[in-house]
Amino acid sequence: MSLSHDTARAWVDIDLSALVANARTLLAACGGRLLPMVKANGYGLGATAVARALEAVDPWGFGVATVDEGRALRRAGIARPVLVASPLTIPVIDTCLADDLRPAIGDIESLRAWVRRSNGRFHLEIDSGMGRAGIRWNDGPALAATAALLTEADGWEGAFTHFHSADDDPASIECQWHRFQSALHALPRKAPLIHAANSAAALRGPAYAADLVRPGIFLYGGAAGGVAPRPVAALRARVLAVRTLEAGETVSYGARWRAARQSTIATLGLGYADGFPRATDVAGGPARTVELRGRSVPVVGRVTMDMTMVLVDDGQVAVGDVATVYGGIVSLDSQARAAGTISYELLTSLGSRVPRRYSETG
Repeated sequence: MSLSHDTARAWVDIDLSALVANARTLLAACGGRLLPMVKANGYGLGATAVARALEAVDPWGFGVATVDEGRALRRAGIARPVLVASPLTIPVIDTCLADDLRPAIGDIESLRAWVRRSNGRFHLEIDSGMGRAGIRWNDGPALAATAALLTEADGWEGAFTHFHSADDDPASIECQWHRFQSALHALPRKAPLIHAANSAAALRGPAYAADLVRPGIFLYGGAAGGVAPRPVAALRARVLAVRTLEAGETVSYGARWRAARQSTIATLGLGYADGFPRATDVAGGPARTVELRGRSVPVVGRVTMDMTMVLVDDGQVAVGDVATVYGGIVSLDSQARAAGTISYELLTSLGSRVPRRYSETG
């Protein structure tokens, strides 16, 4: 058996045309312009490749979480605006200015430091209930101090908030939106760009689209707002070994799984260091399975750092076969639920030793 280096063990196939199709679904739903989030290395799929593919939908710019992520996009030749959505800290101001990165500013001290240093463009964050970062919507003194600083801030380009429960609580979106609007009314003028909607809120329609929407997980194939996206990432692993166990024999660390009868066990070249969680089956949740030869087979024993074992009841498996961990019969979201986590974590946990292979299926 002759295999290429990047498919000898584990890899992820990334369909960039599906990514773009999901972006077009968002645009059709909300009618706004996109500010796609490409943080955490494009949700694990490669920020530069993702940003280049999304040029097809003419986004306003791209969102990242750190200054280093923004710098990486600049070094890769991405020229559109880049918003660093994590709160600005004073030591990184010079770096933001040098690379033309828009910081998110959500406290008085950082805002004062920025406007004294430069007329560079920035976005103001309003905390409308996330309780994480930003000027609190109901903090009158902070809003008054912010308004005073913004009066002469020529670089003030945008204002935004973040919805905490857009997937499953429409009433919370409405509440936060009204809080956001009340805070905006306390400011000296309207910022050119207002944005609030994440994937789930954008898929609900144009009500919260404002000037920009900030999609994330839906672009990458994770469900949001009750709408099913096209799968983008397919995580695959080779069968590295096959063995027959007799009844009573065990698999993996701790010997937690024991064969009830003679069983065929296939070992996959994928483990938790590659982004497949170690977590055992979640009580009351679905079993962890992968796709192998067109059917689902269960994961047995503990997932190890580099390998995962599956039970093949009919014995139809051979070394070199390819298992699809998610992105096929087993969806990204269902695999996440079975591991007791969310699709975001599965994607962003993809290890650096897992090759990313890009295609466009049209």
